[in-house]
Amino acid sequence: MDGENDEVPETLATYLRLRGLEPSPRSKRRRRKRGGQDDENIPFAPGRDPKGVGDVLDKLTHDAGWDEPLARADLVRQWGEVAGTDTAQHTRPVALADGMLTIQCDSTAWAKQLQLMRAHILTQILQLFPDAGVSSLRFIGPDVPSWKWGPRAVPGRGPRDTYG
Repeated sequence: MDGENDEVPETLATYLRLRGLEPSPRSKRRRRKRGGQDDENIPFAPGRDPKGVGDVLDKLTHDAGWDEPLARADLVRQWGEVAGTDTAQHTRPVALADGMLTIQCDSTAWAKQLQLMRAHILTQILQLFPDAGVSSLRFIGPDVPSWKWGPRAVPGRGPRDTYG
């Protein structure tokens, strides 16, 4: 090393040493001390390539815990792709609670037909939107009030027994 410095002027050797192109005797000691640190600041290290906007947004949504709500919104927005365009004209997802997706149909005939296709539709949902958290499907007919439906329904005649 001294032989190389004899050929190079001292000012140029100092410049090269300060720029990190030629290690100084002290830098070897520093490197030994820093050996356990993270390599994220080292240029040309693995994982230092620039990332696309999509990759950055995917990481952001995953870190923020938005995967499930975004997948649910995509499921509702792209219902036509999941159920098919003809079926989507007669149905719409109305609720998603505790893994059960409730789908309202134009008629009871459509509800019954989709009950027969339940496995196929659920498979489509799980393939396209695995993060949505859908585990079962429920098909209901047109919006008609029901006394027997809801989380707090009790067995019996319901409110009709108070009439008399």
